Amino acid sequence: MEFPFLSIIALSPILFAILILMLPKDRGENARMLGLAAMVLGLVLSIYVYVSTYQNLPPAGTSWSQSLQFVEEHPWVPSIGLNYIVGVDGLSATLVLLTAIVGLGGVLISWSIDDRPREFYAFFMLLVAGVHGVFIAVDGFVLFFFYELAVLPMYVMIVVWGWKVTREYAAMKLTLYLLIGSFISLIAFLVLYFTPVEGGEALRTFDLRIWSEATFPWGIQRIWFMPLFLGFGILAGLWPFHNWSPDGHVAAPTAVSMIHAGVLMKLGAYASMRVGIQLLPEGATYWLPFILLLTLVNVIYGAFIAMRQKDLKYMIGYSSVSHMGLVSMGFAAMTIVGFTGAGIQMVSHGIMTALFFSVVGMIYDRAHTRDMDELSGMRKALPWTVVAFIIAGLVGMGMPGLSGFLAEFPIFLGVWQGRGLDLTTVFGLNPSNYYGIVAIIAILGIIITAAYILRAIQSVFFGEYEGDKWHDMRPLMGIDKLVLVSFCVILVVIGLFPVVIAPIVQSGMAPVVDRLQEAQQATQFHGGTITDAAHHMFQIVAANVMAWLGGA
Repeated sequence: MEFPFLSIIALSPILFAILILMLPKDRGENARMLGLAAMVLGLVLSIYVYVSTYQNLPPAGTSWSQSLQFVEEHPWVPSIGLNYIVGVDGLSATLVLLTAIVGLGGVLISWSIDDRPREFYAFFMLLVAGVHGVFIAVDGFVLFFFYELAVLPMYVMIVVWGWKVTREYAAMKLTLYLLIGSFISLIAFLVLYFTPVEGGEALRTFDLRIWSEATFPWGIQRIWFMPLFLGFGILAGLWPFHNWSPDGHVAAPTAVSMIHAGVLMKLGAYASMRVGIQLLPEGATYWLPFILLLTLVNVIYGAFIAMRQKDLKYMIGYSSVSHMGLVSMGFAAMTIVGFTGAGIQMVSHGIMTALFFSVVGMIYDRAHTRDMDELSGMRKALPWTVVAFIIAGLVGMGMPGLSGFLAEFPIFLGVWQGRGLDLTTVFGLNPSNYYGIVAIIAILGIIITAAYILRAIQSVFFGEYEGDKWHDMRPLMGIDKLVLVSFCVILVVIGLFPVVIAPIVQSGMAPVVDRLQEAQQATQFHGGTITDAAHHMFQIVAANVMAWLGGA
């Protein structure tokens, strides 16, 4: 039996959470050390899994089921086809490492928390365990189990340790949005569980390896792809279901904001791709051109709203909505270039937002305000934060030499290449004809991002420093500086040396793109025009979109 690397990565935080809760109430320092030990253990094992996966990348044309590594499989409830199956491909190995990095940063940033540290670190461990579990899940039920485990601790941590002004409202809003989304996805998933595949019977298993090689009827894919994709897409901040995210960012304590924006939103994007696009590729080719338009609104609308914010956390929250739109846009491109860019964007945005929120948390802990009109001259009091914020801002702008450029440029290029896709005709038009226009408009998001980032840098870090205004402006601790330097180094290394991430991400995306290319041929076989029922459905969707736009 091989060493269970993945199970230890995902389940050890749960064990550490139990150990932390068993400590006496006055042993907060021990809770911190146990939390740190859990995250260090996860990071070491995640690095090993990443390096090993990178060194054994599958050849081109390998199916997803054959490309998985570190596979563990144990029967759970065999009578209904439920088994504990975990494994990683190039993308999931990368996201597991991202989770470990951000999780360790969150523990270090929270070192000074003295309000019930035992419970704080226990719930934080559960949150990290849930995220790890989704990324390694190869069984659909296991994926949903860890998905819910990742969502529920968020509510408790925001309500108990969040910003007092909005924490109850934000926690309830976040939980309702995400639970409703996962419920919709679960219904769609169960429909597929009982639906016969083409040329056979119902699969009656939750093994995603089997699902990824099966073909569901065209009508089922066309109807159920959107509920499956959008149910998870809510967690990815897909417009118009994004509204929970900025409120959650603002109300959450710093470490939870880092996990929330840095990893949790990627969990939604990953699940929508893994369970939606990969399992229902024909439905994906039919609906992704429409999803592309939603992602364009994400990018531009999110950037404009971020530019209007005066609260630093709200600005970063809406910035996350904008940049996460690029991930879904890369998926909608339906090209290997776009998918690879989307995968790198998950990592780049994850580290960038974790860096942003750590900086904001350090400032807020000392100034007790996030209002950009009140903050000024922070470079004199906290010089480390200005360098970190500028680097994160340049990443958000897509500056060459940093990870943001490596992620965003392939996404725009992939959408531009999407003009050559042979998609199902709608109202006599090929949706791929507007892909080039979307790519051009989306690039405007970079300009808007530059505007609000430069304004925030000027307002918060430069200008006159009023030392007598702040009574708690203590210097940064060594662990704070370690977190800032580590995140900055990662963003620079990815940008300067793409070889450390691009090949492994591309290897994880290739099987999904292959499925999409096969599906494009199949959908053309089903007919170049939509049926009357689908025609009516599209009219309803278009009317709702126009209503949303008019309401805005």
